[in-house]
Amino acid sequence: MEQTVNLSQERLARAWNDLQTLTDQGTLLHPDSNRLAFADPEFLLRHETRSIRLQIEMLKTELELDKREIDHTIVVYGSARLPSPEMATQARQEAERSGDPALLQRAEHMARGAEHYQAARAFGRLVAEYSIGKPRDTHLYICTGGGPGIMEAANRGASEAGEPTIGLNITLPHEQFSNPYVTPALNFKFHYFALRKMHFMMRALGLVVFPGGFGTLDELFEVMTLVQTRKTKSVPIVLYGSHYWKRVLNLEVLAEEGMISPEDLNLITHVDTPEDAWRCIREFYQLNCNDASTRSAMHDAGCGALDDNAMA
Repeated sequence: MEQTVNLSQERLARAWNDLQTLTDQGTLLHPDSNRLAFADPEFLLRHETRSIRLQIEMLKTELELDKREIDHTIVVYGSARLPSPEMATQARQEAERSGDPALLQRAEHMARGAEHYQAARAFGRLVAEYSIGKPRDTHLYICTGGGPGIMEAANRGASEAGEPTIGLNITLPHEQFSNPYVTPALNFKFHYFALRKMHFMMRALGLVVFPGGFGTLDELFEVMTLVQTRKTKSVPIVLYGSHYWKRVLNLEVLAEEGMISPEDLNLITHVDTPEDAWRCIREFYQLNCNDASTRSAMHDAGCGALDDNAMA
C-alpha cells in the first residue's frame, strides 16, 4: 500500500536535517544570512519578533494539552515558600539541637506553613481521586505554577493518587525549578506572566488559593477582576485559610466605600479544610449528581473559564 506523505512536515524535517548536517560539518552560519529564521535564536529574541514569541508561547502549551485531551482543570495558587512536613521536621530537629531561639521561632513558623502544605496535598488528592476513570468531558486535572511550596503540595497529592498533574512554571531571576510531582510531559515553562496567567484560566473550572505573597495576590486579583467584569464565566474562587485571608484582604472596606458592589463580595468563599474546598467546587458543578448532570454543568461552563475576548 502506498504511504501518504505530509509534504509540509517532510520539508520541515529536511530543513532541520540540513541544519544538523552543517553543524556536524562545523560550518558556521551567519545569523543574518544562512540560518533558517525559525532556527535563529538571535533573530527570535529581537525586540521586533516579540509578537512571534508571544504566539509560540501561547501555542506550545495549548497544542500539547489539546493533544492529551485535557479540557478541565482545578487551579491551585499559593506561596512557593511554604515547606513540606519533611522540611519542617528537619528544621525543628536542627533548631532543637542548636538551642538557638531564632531558629526555634523559625521552626515553629515552618511548622505552621507545613500545615497549609499538607492541606494543599490533601486537596490535590481529593480532586484526583474523583477524576480517576472519568471520561474526558468530566475529568479534572490539578494545575499549579509548577514550583515548590503549595504548588508542589497540590501536584504531589494528585500524583500520589495516580493522576497526571500540570505545572505552568515561569522563568525568574532567582530560577524557580519545577517540583518533581508535575507530569514531565505536562511541565511547561513561560517567559511572559500574562500568557501564563491566561493559560491558568483557559481551562480552569475552579480556583483554590492558599496563603501566598505578591505573586499569589496578583493571580487572585486578576481572576476576580475577570469574573467581576464578566470577561470570564463565573467559577468558584476559594480562599483557603480564613485566619490568613481575612487579615490580608478586607474587601468589606471596598464595598463600604463604594469601590465595588456589595454582591462582589460573593465572588470568593473562605474555607479551612480541604474537604470544604472540594465541596464548594462539587456543589457548583453538581458533582454529586449523575454523570449527565455533571456533564451539563461543565458544558455550561465551557472548556474553561476564559472568554475568547478576555485578552482583547
